[in-house]
Amino acid sequence: MISHIVTVFWRDWIVLKRRLTRYILARMVSPILYLIAFGWGLGRNITMTTGSYLDYIVPGIIALNSMNICFAALGTPVNMSRLYHKTLEEYLLAPINAFSYVVGKVLAGVMRGLISSVIIIFFAYLFGAQLKINAWFLLALFMNCAVFAALGLVAALFMNSHEEMSNFNTYVLTPMSFLCATFFAPSQLPAFLYWIIEILPLTHASYALRQSSLTGEIPGLSLIVLAVYLSSLLWIGVRKMQQLQD
Repeated sequence: MISHIVTVFWRDWIVLKRRLTRYILARMVSPILYLIAFGWGLGRNITMTTGSYLDYIVPGIIALNSMNICFAALGTPVNMSRLYHKTLEEYLLAPINAFSYVVGKVLAGVMRGLISSVIIIFFAYLFGAQLKINAWFLLALFMNCAVFAALGLVAALFMNSHEEMSNFNTYVLTPMSFLCATFFAPSQLPAFLYWIIEILPLTHASYALRQSSLTGEIPGLSLIVLAVYLSSLLWIGVRKMQQLQD
């Protein structure tokens, strides 16, 4: 099983390695714009009780960016390979079980998210952010990448057109991008909206990254929530792949 997982992962790594420089340069644009706009721009006018607004917002930017990168790494490519290019059929016919395919693909998405997050952390330090990178921070980052890579895979296996994938981005990812504790605390929202936001995975990813990087505390509850999301999405992905193989 491990060799099959590595095979699926390695195929994606080979594809990425061929254009790694362009990939890294492209991933530098959004983080720099976020840091300039919210760190140097808006952040100068916001007073925090502890630390600066830049220190507060960087974990949210990392959570937001890794969500988008990991989802995009699997969402559209897998959807197109299933519906248009028909290359998913190669995996279905190969002696690779559904679990190995799903885990290998998710790990490939995590790899892209981690590369992008390292770029953000690098520029955050250049901009003067004070982050504590510890084991809990890294675990929360990995969990967030894995959750949204798995979500991208599941969405790609269920959506039946490119338009449906775009709608999923619009109605699911875009609201989470702005509301899930990335730029401000959800407690400022109306009560009915606050409780909805509190159960979403990006909220807990933001909480976990911020808590571990600013205070060094263990974000236990948020990590448990992310683990529940990840295990559920992996199970759904494996079941759907098994149905496609049948």
